[in-house]
Amino acid sequence: MNNKAHAHQLRTGRYSIANQMYLITMVTAQREPVFADLSAARRLIHVLRDEERLQRAMTWAFVVMPDHLHWLMQLGASVSLSACVHGVKSMTSRQLGRSIWQAGFHDRAMRREDDLKAIARYIVANPLRAGLATDLAHYPHWDARWLTGNHTSL
Repeated sequence: MNNKAHAHQLRTGRYSIANQMYLITMVTAQREPVFADLSAARRLIHVLRDEERLQRAMTWAFVVMPDHLHWLMQLGASVSLSACVHGVKSMTSRQLGRSIWQAGFHDRAMRREDDLKAIARYIVANPLRAGLATDLAHYPHWDARWLTGNHTSL
């Protein structure tokens, strides 16, 4: 299946609801390890912070992996889910001076019965499962409001 067809399938059934929690996954083009570079990873994190400052999305947890981002977020009232993700991709690419993202993104709307803390723990443990770190203290590109106790660190 080509990239455009796959991106279109990812949009099937997508909807945006203000204040809804979503788990978003965005992947770099050709799975290039763009975010293995410290500066690139930090720029992406700053873009996520800007989304919160602009009240487009509240970040609850994230992990930046070398070639993708997992982002547990709550959508703001002023933007659609697609526009919010597009904004993150666009601003990150602009700051890095080139297009870096694969078309489309994966989203999963969280349900009332979902254990958000368990999902956040699963998200931030990605570097451990991928063998990028043996301890989260040694992996700098993650945060979760519940796990760090620091609600202002994002």
